[in-house]
Amino acid sequence: MTDAPEIYIDADACPVRREILRVAERHGLVVHIVSNRGFRTGTDPRVRNVLVPEGPDAADDWIAERVQPGDIVITGDIPLADRIIKAGGQAIGHDGRPFTEQGIGAVLATRDLMAHLRDTGAIQGGGGRAMNDRDRQRFVDALEAAVRGGG
Repeated sequence: MTDAPEIYIDADACPVRREILRVAERHGLVVHIVSNRGFRTGTDPRVRNVLVPEGPDAADDWIAERVQPGDIVITGDIPLADRIIKAGGQAIGHDGRPFTEQGIGAVLATRDLMAHLRDTGAIQGGGGRAMNDRDRQRFVDALEAAVRGGG
């Protein structure tokens, strides 16, 4: 690992891209925006728009194959977060909650249970509520802590 972590964004459904870019710019960090559709990234050479092929795990695989210990991955994908933690990286959810080695098993189990309940019709699935300013600030605080090594 280099001294400064790199940030990887599982970008297709990420609601906090702007916040990530502001934190990365403040710290002079490289950011990889990984998606299957591409995003405008401006002219900063540290911000890299990575276009992967269509497919359910293409972005996840690209990120997991490149992340180094200490790097930071922003994702809402729990199995990807598990892969990142096992590789020595830091994974942070869109809501600012860090995924941890101690808690990832319970998060995976809950995810699987909820998927089963949705599949059987026991519950109706849907997206979560929209993010507000407080949620975004909680995310920025968590990302700042991770960048400084306290995540």
